[in-house]
Amino acid sequence: MKKGIFILALLLSQIGLAQVNDDLMLYRQDFKNIAGKNTVSITSYEKGGSHLVFVGGAGNVDVFSLDKKGILTPISNHELYKEKGPARGMVADNIGGTDFLFVANKFGNVIETFKILDNGSLERAALIEDTEDMHLAVGITLQVIHMKKASYLFVGGLERETPGLSSFKINNDGSLTHVQSMKDDDTIHTDGIIGMFVHKIKGKTYLYTSGFQDNGVSSFRVYENGKFKNVNNISDNTTDRYLTGAYPVTGVTLGGNHYVVVGHRHHKYYSYAPKFIKRKDFVYHGDGVSVFKVNNRGALVPHFVLKDDEHNKLKGQTRIEIVSNDGKEAILAVGTRDDAAIQLCKLNEDGILSPINYLETGFSIYYGLRSHKIGDDNFLIAGSNRFDFGKVAAYKVAPKIDREGKILRHIVNLKYKEEATQAQIDEAVETFLNLKNEIPEIANIEWGVNDSTEGHSDGFTHCFTLTFNDEHAREIYLFHKAHLELVSKVGPIIGGVLVMDYWTKK
Repeated sequence: MKKGIFILALLLSQIGLAQVNDDLMLYRQDFKNIAGKNTVSITSYEKGGSHLVFVGGAGNVDVFSLDKKGILTPISNHELYKEKGPARGMVADNIGGTDFLFVANKFGNVIETFKILDNGSLERAALIEDTEDMHLAVGITLQVIHMKKASYLFVGGLERETPGLSSFKINNDGSLTHVQSMKDDDTIHTDGIIGMFVHKIKGKTYLYTSGFQDNGVSSFRVYENGKFKNVNNISDNTTDRYLTGAYPVTGVTLGGNHYVVVGHRHHKYYSYAPKFIKRKDFVYHGDGVSVFKVNNRGALVPHFVLKDDEHNKLKGQTRIEIVSNDGKEAILAVGTRDDAAIQLCKLNEDGILSPINYLETGFSIYYGLRSHKIGDDNFLIAGSNRFDFGKVAAYKVAPKIDREGKILRHIVNLKYKEEATQAQIDEAVETFLNLKNEIPEIANIEWGVNDSTEGHSDGFTHCFTLTFNDEHAREIYLFHKAHLELVSKVGPIIGGVLVMDYWTKK
């Protein structure tokens, strides 16, 4: 009897978990300004119980701490080699007992190694420049692979003249020793490596790369000495895969099955394609995320495609992160540049990918999306390559809150500095009200000047009440170019701000 009760309870718990996973949503916890120019790439790392976030942009890297509530706290800012960048590829790892951050300095044509100090800040440890024998120029993607006796850093990018894949041994001081480089050819897909992932299967190590320029994915066997050889290659077609502009690559193991998941940002989204894209005879056949199954040779086999439609946000996928994996089901987050959203998806044991929910972030995601776990909570940290954005945002992945029949009120209370003129205040009010014309997601704006005589207004004089119909609208407003310009323009005369949001019945 007790055994039957236990089995029933187990089944009910599994059903409950499935229901939660089917109804997950993203909730922004915090956002902070960055010292850098933009947020091109993001990675994270846990060191000594501290959770660190590294934000790479044009010319520098910002370091933040992330707490269990999803609050970001600035730690430091570090200049890149020749103030170049952006810090496109970033990966943190422990090598020989020391924590390092490896950075692909895209236009500096170097790989930089920083030691991660106890407080999370960085100290430059090593640097390796591109040569004719390697493929480091326009570096984009880095992948650390730990073998039994050594660790290796694999590097890929958008090198124009001689693209390819390179392997380096990571020394205990963080310096890199060149092991092998494989030049791109008409068979393999290493022209424009923007995504890499590693599977370890039955004692063997396999690396999977995307070829942004040559529209496909490739698999490689990696050996104990850091050398590698090509296993197989999958090109784009118009029937069962979407690989034109192959971009992010990730993978999971579920129920003994190994999968590789590949996204793409189609060449059609590049208005300057004639100057940038090498293969200009591409065919646009829609957007979708492609799932490949790994066979017993480590080769990729086309398996499933989740197509973009009116129910999801998959246009211009630039980053795919694994949020969670319980061995039977994985939750994935797909960051999109052209839909400006984060789409949550579920991948089951059979390799079927299905959409859950999405959040329109209000900003395009380029390469800046990172999944991070603290305790039992899953977070996503995101940013944008937009130069007017200049922020990093943290989201919690949690069960969806029922907002049926409700609207959101966004209350902004302002007080102005004593030296602000009436003309400046009037212009500020007019600019604020004009947001309704610039941002259609604002359902309504009303405003007024404080008329309370109770003496508890704390100097606040102007109140603006904005109404939004859902979370998406608030995010779009918050990070909209017009709103950011307002903040920049009016900021110098503002003496204080008090913002409160609440949900209420329609």
